[in-house]
Amino acid sequence: MVHHVVYLQLNERADAQVLEEMVRASRAWLLKIPEVLSVRSGRNLDPDSQWQFFYSIEVESREKLKLVKEDGFHLKFIQQFIQPNTGTRFEMDFELDPSRHLKYS
Repeated sequence: MVHHVVYLQLNERADAQVLEEMVRASRAWLLKIPEVLSVRSGRNLDPDSQWQFFYSIEVESREKLKLVKEDGFHLKFIQQFIQPNTGTRFEMDFELDPSRHLKYS
């Protein structure tokens, strides 16, 4: 399982209403992609943080993540909500597998 996390800086056009729209749109658009198992998104509680918005998705594998990034719903979400309202982005991918090296249960 792969957890893909994206942190974004908002630009000057992104007010509180736009941010709320981005949170809702991330869930609505990304959950339409068959390979996406779950979506999380939200706004940062720290108003001084450079990363004011995040979204994350879980998929079964790196191959499925690649399919998601090329999917039309993902591309439209990026084009309509991310590109016009954000600047710098920071993303990471984590491998999740509870069956490997589980020290505590």
